[in-house]
Amino acid sequence: MPDTVMIVTGETSGELYGSLLAAALRERKPGLRIIGIGGERMRAAGVELISGIASAFGIAEVFSSLRSIKHTYRTAVEALRSERPALLVLIDYPDFNLKLAEEAKKRRIKILYYVSPQVWAWRKRRVGKIARLVDKMAVILPFEEPIYRAAGLSCEFVGHPVFDEIQEMKADKPALKRSLGLDGERPLLSLLPGSRPNELDRLLPVMAEVVKEFRREFGNFQFCIPFAPNTDTARYGNIIDYLRSEGVAINHGESLKTLAASDYAVVASGTASLQAVLLGVPIVVIYKLFPFTYWLGRLIIKVKHISLVNILSGEEVVRELLQSEATARNITDEIRRIILDIRYREKMSASYERVKSMFPRTKASARVAEIVLQMAGWGS
Repeated sequence: MPDTVMIVTGETSGELYGSLLAAALRERKPGLRIIGIGGERMRAAGVELISGIASAFGIAEVFSSLRSIKHTYRTAVEALRSERPALLVLIDYPDFNLKLAEEAKKRRIKILYYVSPQVWAWRKRRVGKIARLVDKMAVILPFEEPIYRAAGLSCEFVGHPVFDEIQEMKADKPALKRSLGLDGERPLLSLLPGSRPNELDRLLPVMAEVVKEFRREFGNFQFCIPFAPNTDTARYGNIIDYLRSEGVAINHGESLKTLAASDYAVVASGTASLQAVLLGVPIVVIYKLFPFTYWLGRLIIKVKHISLVNILSGEEVVRELLQSEATARNITDEIRRIILDIRYREKMSASYERVKSMFPRTKASARVAEIVLQMAGWGS
């Protein structure tokens, strides 16, 4: 049986990191068999998928996905038993992955946890549980490493994998716009609604209103909405048809290129906010949750901000419009301020540079691949 590694991820951003890691592993060990849970990007990177992503976010959303998550979990446990991977790589997705780690621990399978759960924001007691179950942590934010080292767990800050893709973005904005079928000379406002169904349900209608509102004042702008590769776009057929009728360009799997081509962006809180910082794109962050989920979250989450740029900066660098504040009028007002207020924009840019300086320029995926090979006994 060939040497085998298992990678498990539950969401679109984690699936991107899993695909980059799989590619880095195959480059270093061509005969390696990689199995796992993910999506099309991981499959394209050579991962044998034992199941697709089955995630949920928020209390209300979990119940509708519970059957699918349970089936995926049973499939993963069976794979641990039948495939006996040399190493299990868990990427974020803590409720699922920590339970799976318990099964791997019983079978004496080594565990690397890549991309920490947000223990610094909520459920800090998880640190002790992670330290009992996991052999090593590879974290992507600079302040996470000391948290795990204090618990006695081997931990390394490897940098952020979004750098891996961004370093490949060589073309200038006009060329990138043209590659997306857009006018290379007209300014672009991109709208990134996230990848989870609950995000799309709540944010797509808002973004459609933003297009209508923004165009009244800035008629020269063009608009683009990129969808994640795993998005069930048929579910949003009516609103996508409307957006297209308004001249909005739609693509799939080109979120990073779209962001790199953008002059300004409206993004759902998440990985895209950090990508925008690294690309130097001024943004406004928006988010909406099921009201009860948001209320509960405000009670238990211990951070002041939700976007990574603000968390890393310790202050509001980019505006966060949440829940009832996430309206087309408020979003348009903020983008207008960024466009017209030079000092405001320059302050944002200076804060972006400070955040960039926190990250090494080495490739996170390459470093994690080296850790995987070392832990499995295949590295030097």
